[in-house]
Amino acid sequence: MKGYNFRARTTLTILTSLPMLVLFYAILSTYHNALNEIFLILPWLTYLGITGASIYLLTQINRFVSKEIFQKLLFQDELKMPTTTQLLWSDKTLAKIFKERIREKIRNDFQIDLMSLDDERKNEVEARKLIVSAISQVRNALRRNTLLLQHNTEYGFVRNMAGGSLIALISSAFLVVYGCCTDRNSLWNIGMIFLVVYLGAIVMCVITIPRYGNYYAKILFEQYISEDVPFTKSNNLHDR
Repeated sequence: MKGYNFRARTTLTILTSLPMLVLFYAILSTYHNALNEIFLILPWLTYLGITGASIYLLTQINRFVSKEIFQKLLFQDELKMPTTTQLLWSDKTLAKIFKERIREKIRNDFQIDLMSLDDERKNEVEARKLIVSAISQVRNALRRNTLLLQHNTEYGFVRNMAGGSLIALISSAFLVVYGCCTDRNSLWNIGMIFLVVYLGAIVMCVITIPRYGNYYAKILFEQYISEDVPFTKSNNLHDR
């Protein structure tokens, strides 16, 4: 999970924290001379402290925004994730015989009976909820699978980038306003560049999140069928 945290959280937080940090430093620079009179190193300690604290805070905010806004918007949390939808009888993504093998293995490994076609038609929401529970167990059983972790990291990076870019977009707007109010054209220009960059990133992520979700589902099912996985009652480790 250390690799996941660094690649899918910390790295993208650094990439999306730039507008907020520029704004903070622009505001603090106003008091730079006054701080120097108090203690020479104090401004640098302040900058470093704000940078570290901002990155840590934004890491938590980005993840929350990504899951609560973008994942729910695109997938209704997990009810319409590719890993859920593709196991429905009504979905044609997977071959029927492959879907039957997955369902049978889930039944044998975790004692979870997924709904039949008739029951699914009567109550699709309940069928999806049951699949979500089953997939949680499958992910947990494959928690040491390096190939699956790689694809989970890629999906997590794109999803969290969407949340981080939204926060960066808001920070960029504040930077533009601050540049206007203080007649600092350089800040206004930087803010406008950030606005364009992060708006583009959001659009790109909204398009690519479903694609990476499908990649992850494909690898999950392939690895699950090909491996003998031990049953465990603990919750899934992969961060979805």
